[in-house]
Amino acid sequence: MSKIPIDPYVLAILTMVGLASVLPVDGQSAIIAGYVTNAAIALLFFLHGARLAPRAALAGARHWKLHIVVLLSTFLLFPVLGLAARAAMPGLLPGPLWTGVILLCLLPSTVQSSIAFTSIAKGNVAGALCAATASNLLGMGLTPLLAGFLLSASGGFSLHGVGDIVVQLLLPFAAGQLARPLIGPWVTRNKKMLGWVDRSSILLVVYVAFSAGVTQGIWHQLKAIDLGALLAVDSVLLAVVMAVTLSASRMLGFSREDEITIVFCGSKKSLASGLPMATVLMAGPSVGLIVLPLMLFHQIQLIVCAAMAKRYANTMPLPVDEAAQTAD
Repeated sequence: MSKIPIDPYVLAILTMVGLASVLPVDGQSAIIAGYVTNAAIALLFFLHGARLAPRAALAGARHWKLHIVVLLSTFLLFPVLGLAARAAMPGLLPGPLWTGVILLCLLPSTVQSSIAFTSIAKGNVAGALCAATASNLLGMGLTPLLAGFLLSASGGFSLHGVGDIVVQLLLPFAAGQLARPLIGPWVTRNKKMLGWVDRSSILLVVYVAFSAGVTQGIWHQLKAIDLGALLAVDSVLLAVVMAVTLSASRMLGFSREDEITIVFCGSKKSLASGLPMATVLMAGPSVGLIVLPLMLFHQIQLIVCAAMAKRYANTMPLPVDEAAQTAD
């Protein structure tokens, strides 16, 4: 697997898409699968709540300038770029794909990969932990609200979905936080097993979402040229955001370590949060197309950020004493 230039988890997601294309769940089975999916989503966010120590969200909060830059990139720069792209080239993508691009732009940053890449690049890991955590906590409320403002006119957004977000995501998350004193030690000891639960939940969401789309002819709606255009939109979107965050961090005088944190945290979008939110917020058979921009963006950001993290690590300045020895 290490020789395959694709993240194994993304490969598993693509496998679910292929399985749904060949053996989609339909009829009464689809109704049952919907209930199972809702339960899996609730479990996913319950575990996120139980796993997240409240003090982690407050760690490094004194570095407020860094966090503001990351949040502005996540919840302002991304939406502005997405809306500008749709306004400039409305015919480039079908409506559901543009809806998916805008939803992608409204999602919070990732936690795990942001911290991992920041660590590899030798950046401010504590700052990455705080910034990514704050992004996810704010995203629980901001993403549905922003989606209500920006997507309701397109017909892809359901106002009823805001209530569903509260019931299926926020309440389980809050319940996990309340249960943390009781199950926190167990959660800490079983991180690997709970990681499998998280990933399995997402795979189930993908399978059910694409099954609904396949039964409604999703692949007849998506042409190869549309897929290529979507890949280009996602790539350009990531490139512009990374360039802006890199330039802004240097113009504002941040250290190299903080620059790394801003670039990696400010350019990420969470697959773990995005797929459940899309399933809850976006009702109808087009949800399969709507989540496609996020799935592609996730793979692109992994490849690009892995390369950038290695480049940052390889160009890390030597400590003063080592530099002096080298000069001698």
